[in-house]
Amino acid sequence: MRSKVYFTDLHTTPAMSLPAKLEHLIRQAGIEQLDCKDKFTAVKIHFGEPGNMAYLRHNYAARIIAVLHSLGARVFLTDANTLYSGRRSNAIDHLNAAFEHGYNALSVPAPVIIADGLKGLDYREIPVNSDICKTAKIGSVIADADVIVSINHFKGHEQAGFGGALKNIGMGSAGRRGKLELHSSSKPRIAEKHCIACGQCVKDCNYAAVTLNEQKKAVINYELCVGCGQCIAVCRYGAAQPVWNNASEIMNKMIAEYAKAVLQDKPHFHVNFIIDVSPECDCWGSNDVPIVPNVGIAASFDPVALDMACADLVKAAPAAVGSVINKEGKTYLTGEDKFTHLHPNTDWRTGLEHAEKIGLGTTEYELVKI
Repeated sequence: MRSKVYFTDLHTTPAMSLPAKLEHLIRQAGIEQLDCKDKFTAVKIHFGEPGNMAYLRHNYAARIIAVLHSLGARVFLTDANTLYSGRRSNAIDHLNAAFEHGYNALSVPAPVIIADGLKGLDYREIPVNSDICKTAKIGSVIADADVIVSINHFKGHEQAGFGGALKNIGMGSAGRRGKLELHSSSKPRIAEKHCIACGQCVKDCNYAAVTLNEQKKAVINYELCVGCGQCIAVCRYGAAQPVWNNASEIMNKMIAEYAKAVLQDKPHFHVNFIIDVSPECDCWGSNDVPIVPNVGIAASFDPVALDMACADLVKAAPAAVGSVINKEGKTYLTGEDKFTHLHPNTDWRTGLEHAEKIGLGTTEYELVKI
């Protein structure tokens, strides 16, 4: 059975602003059916790495949150800390970054709560018992929420092929240890050139796996290391690093399983913004020219159908002026799979197919234009 995906382009009139059009879309898509009255409702969003200008404007979130308030929801905005070192790798810097990008009490009528705590170590292990993951390590705030609403910037991604609803929910909700599991089958490494012998990783390792050698550089005893990512969390100099070695296929399947852990047994609703479709993730501190012109906004109760529909819409779109498809300088063609051409070592289809297999949704959809 096909899932309905509701879509609107970005054309406006003096009588219909873009935020008003967004509200009309989500109401037509059935958001009023969401069982959220008096319930803790997590609005999962990516606040954007400072320096990146492709992140979603706070105005969109504000309008969606206003609708949720009208339904009686107890709403908060949330995202989990990053695994890599940056402006969103701990709750203090993450909150400041969100504030700078307009996600604050002056602009958005909901508090921002970082999902996995100060250092990214607050998570719940949720059983999934799926093909790859037995449990998913989800930020405790998201795990404790009653309702999930995802607001997703649909764009390219250097490891997943593209990032949409599934990636924002699955990868984005994982605590630091979960993110390490998603990205790598290896344990952390130490880049000695960055180590200043502060000893913080030694003090904070709960398994006595990190010590300082004779050269006053941190070293990891892999017989004791459990891969928790604590050393990455506390290192402020980029010396403790993840090893990015999970293949795209494995990572996309794990993202689907993590997304299932977040959404199972909870009411949920999803909105994808196919605008500023940058080649890579909003986690980068910069963004390149969009690969296609702005396409529109889509919404659905089915995150799998939603991502599939958006991938097809990007495929059908012409190339954006000035965009290039790959390092050889080849440009896009209308009807081509732009994400695969852009990141040829990725396979985004595996994630959607696996999500369908494990019962998260369907790739078969009916596009309803609003």
